[in-house]
Amino acid sequence: MTERTSGQGRERGVGGKSAHAYSWLAGSVCALSLLVLAASLLLILLGSSSPLPRGVTPWRDQAVALVGIVGAPILGGLIASRRPRNAYGWVWLAFGLGLSFQLLAGVYASYALVEPGSLVAQKTIPHLLNPGGPLALALGSFLLLLFPTGRLPSPQWRFVAWITAVSGAVLMSLSFFYLSPDKAGGAISIVTVVVASALFISVFLSALSLVVRYRRASGVESQQLRWLAGAAALVGVYIVGGLLGLDRRLGEGLWNLFNAATNAGLYAAVGVAILRYRLYEIDIINRTLVYVPLMATLALIYVGGVVGLQATFRTLTGQESTLAVVASTLAIAALFSPLRRRVQALVDRRFYRRKYDAAKTLKAFGSRLREETDLDALRDDLVGVARRTMQPSHVSLWLRPDPELEARSAAFMQFGHAE
Repeated sequence: MTERTSGQGRERGVGGKSAHAYSWLAGSVCALSLLVLAASLLLILLGSSSPLPRGVTPWRDQAVALVGIVGAPILGGLIASRRPRNAYGWVWLAFGLGLSFQLLAGVYASYALVEPGSLVAQKTIPHLLNPGGPLALALGSFLLLLFPTGRLPSPQWRFVAWITAVSGAVLMSLSFFYLSPDKAGGAISIVTVVVASALFISVFLSALSLVVRYRRASGVESQQLRWLAGAAALVGVYIVGGLLGLDRRLGEGLWNLFNAATNAGLYAAVGVAILRYRLYEIDIINRTLVYVPLMATLALIYVGGVVGLQATFRTLTGQESTLAVVASTLAIAALFSPLRRRVQALVDRRFYRRKYDAAKTLKAFGSRLREETDLDALRDDLVGVARRTMQPSHVSLWLRPDPELEARSAAFMQFGHAE
């Protein structure tokens, strides 16, 4: 029996077990990013009633930043799980994880200011998470440089990749020891400015690579590049505006809103390219309908669990406990897979009825196949299943005759008996 790969199948050349492992890894990284964002949202909600000191990003703006981040790990998970050999999806996953870590570092430090002593390792955890920002900044170049093939436009672009990688590594190392290395003074500040400038230049050159690709591309790839080029222009406006001090003129609130809109535009451009031009042959509408309510449900369970358990601990012991966060996190991890299956079944039944009915028909046929012994009845069942699921204009079934049975029949007709 031969097996034909469908349009939504796994990447060619990746075995079943490897494909499952890659899909599991992509889903795990995506889930980790979303859990980090859920923790940030929880701290924002808990601290929103407490005013922050001047100079610290307000809770509302941090919530807006969260909205601008959440699409990155989801998009990366979708692409990486289906095209594991293409580096582009994994870059999106790491980009989303870096932004999630950066946001949690800022939210964690903010909550520690308004609720002293309520969190563990109030200085250590922001330091550990702080390199997420430089990681995302460096990977921003690769998101432009590797689109859509996951490879560089040509070997001549390796120097841009090396500049980005080295500058990003240096800036991540500095951010690990300094929350604001550009304000550390002395040689640290100078090195920070140099490597940050190199990263901004690499972003500009990576955007220029899209022009080079577009001049060489044709057909579907040129259409794909048009979508991303439009989003890249919006990103470029955001970066140039930051260099010119536009963030100070607009105010932090409007600037964060512009940042969220820029990120959303980038996700939408890649999503439209995937959907309209089948960039990676992913049914992104189906996945969106599944993961948006799934993440919202998990976030509500997480927040409700933490708030409820903290209230219980306060009633019993008179103080809060970090066990509430640990227990809620473990509950979310345990509920993720069963909830995803239930939401997927609900979406298929509501929006993809034909697919859902076909799956039920095939499942019922598989059950009958194990018990049916009448060949004629089995043939009729198989034809009926093909007609209901595939809905062809005509269907017929040909069964290959048994060569041994044909030989015995011929012998009987010739000699009147069969040995």
